[in-house]
Amino acid sequence: MKALKRFLAFGVEWLERIFDVAFGQKNNPIHHLGALGFLFFWVAFVSGVYLYIGLDTSVAKAFASVEYMTHSVWFFGGVMRSLHRYGSDAIIAMLAVHLVREFAHDRLRGPRWFTWVTGIPLIWLTYIAGISGYWLVWDQLAQYIAVATTEWLDWLPIFGEPIARNFLAPSSLDDRFFTLMIFIHIAVPIMMVFVLWIHLQRVARPEYLPSRVLTLGTMAMLIGLSIAYPATSHAPADLLTVPRTLKLDWWYLAIYPVIEKIGPGPTWYGLIGFSFLLMFLPWLPPLKRPAPAKVDLAYCNGCRRCVNDCPYNAITMVPRSDGRPFLEEAKVDDDLCVSCGICVGACPTSIAFRTTTDLPTGINLPDRSIAKLRQRMQKAMAGVRGGPRILALGCDNGVRGESLAREGVGGVSLPCIAALPPSFIDYALSRNLADGVFIVGCAEGGCTNRYGVEWMRARLEGERDPRLRARVPRERLATCWARGPECGRVAGEIRAFADRLRLLPAPEKKPPLERIPETVP
Repeated sequence: MKALKRFLAFGVEWLERIFDVAFGQKNNPIHHLGALGFLFFWVAFVSGVYLYIGLDTSVAKAFASVEYMTHSVWFFGGVMRSLHRYGSDAIIAMLAVHLVREFAHDRLRGPRWFTWVTGIPLIWLTYIAGISGYWLVWDQLAQYIAVATTEWLDWLPIFGEPIARNFLAPSSLDDRFFTLMIFIHIAVPIMMVFVLWIHLQRVARPEYLPSRVLTLGTMAMLIGLSIAYPATSHAPADLLTVPRTLKLDWWYLAIYPVIEKIGPGPTWYGLIGFSFLLMFLPWLPPLKRPAPAKVDLAYCNGCRRCVNDCPYNAITMVPRSDGRPFLEEAKVDDDLCVSCGICVGACPTSIAFRTTTDLPTGINLPDRSIAKLRQRMQKAMAGVRGGPRILALGCDNGVRGESLAREGVGGVSLPCIAALPPSFIDYALSRNLADGVFIVGCAEGGCTNRYGVEWMRARLEGERDPRLRARVPRERLATCWARGPECGRVAGEIRAFADRLRLLPAPEKKPPLERIPETVP
């Protein structure tokens, strides 16, 4: 399983790099799959409502009404029909890439299992909505799908009578059955909205729409595709004949050749088995979770910064319980915490300058406390000599700081780059620990913890608390947002940063470093 994830992660990261070149990191579609999925959903939904207004909901006239909209009302009918088709296809594409990307980056285990598991029903609902929509055209493709689907469903022992008998002859099919399909095609997308709401319950600040540039570009692409390659119908359905040559929409209809090849039973077993496999992937193998963040009420003043920065809604504010003169205190839900440390980086009491060895703070990670971080920084820079001396701070999910250690460079990794309290940058420079600090986070828009890069940048630029103090010389600080395979590029930027540092005047002599014990409780 690990080897498969590494292989897929390597492919996904290279794909992201290609899209970075084409669109830039900020507007990389791979970084906004969820938001693009919402956009395509609303394109399909709005265009579907528009088409429904002009659709004759009877077996005899459905095909003629679709043909009239497609050809006689070309732009307001034909293009809208094509938008409905391509928007629906794009939903499947987004689902597939999103599924592979989350699996490759192991964003499905631990507290993230809920979001993964509640996403599996969305796959089934999307296919049900799409396949039922093809029935409504009532051409030869719709006839083929209707017969194949009902025969497939009849294999399940859940119907009193075979439903495929409705398609034995034209006289056996009436408008009531057709109305049922219209109801399914409308009701399922509404159900999807409800499941999406459940799916995002544990996600803080979900992105519902991509950026304006990406939205406009995507809409232009869909409209251009709809004009260049409009969706058209096959010949009208005729239950007295068997369709011979069909053009399948492989995004939705690839299952039908499989049913013909292996039969309905094995197809059901395969789909249900694959769905259960997806459902149980978060526990294959079980994840050894790090300890969740812990609140120390003696240092928590209820400032809410940890709540505002947590990407997983794992922290809430509750009434004060220790009698101190504050209205609220932070409370961590251990079942939701992924131990990313972003809350630690947000806490104003996460200060590196204290002389105590344990560095108490309002919220901390027991396994990777800020006291251990300070000790690791000391140890990483202890053997770095000459100049300029650079402290490289990296991320476990991207370019690790330790992988950048070389002559003149000491490296330290954090669970997320936003787990770094800004005071530690000030500490490293003001106490002569390093001549420069180089921060490496995930690629912009590709942060494993969603907002880590955004929050870190905002803190450095003084736009989000806790802010990096104004006294910190910005010329001795550099940042780089990169992916794991880009270690070579990061190393090149570190060398360029070292060259810039050599041109700066020697820093003023600072107080010596206080002695930190080898072990920190």
